[in-house]
Amino acid sequence: MAYDPRMVQPMRDETVRLGARELTTVADVDAALGDQHGTTLVLVNSVCGCAAGGARPALAMALKHEHKPQDVVTVFAGVDPEATARARQYFSDYAPSSPSLALFRDGEVVHFVHRHQIEGRHPLEIAKDLKAAFDKYCAPSSV
Repeated sequence: MAYDPRMVQPMRDETVRLGARELTTVADVDAALGDQHGTTLVLVNSVCGCAAGGARPALAMALKHEHKPQDVVTVFAGVDPEATARARQYFSDYAPSSPSLALFRDGEVVHFVHRHQIEGRHPLEIAKDLKAAFDKYCAPSSV
């Protein structure tokens, strides 16, 4: 059962303000990830405290870093189930997790942050890990 769209709208708005593009349909996901070149970060957003207290604040910090993905997109688990399921097919080597973050480079997942790497951690620690991945995979010399 999906969450009430009115309840999750502030959480959706937050990710858009951070610069993420919402993918709400299977077609949106395929367009963003299907023939992907360069770097793309996917946030699987959630209503849980891990997303509110860890994933989204860490993403906000990480996206202020010198190196960052060329594209940032988001699907919302429990709200857009078809889009979320399709996105998860692109990183099916990883168990489904909400929230989670998948960094792609040229269509391949090069870094994945699972819920257990978010839960109970301070956003600064999560952001530090994301920035290290951005330095490794998104810096001009690495692309």
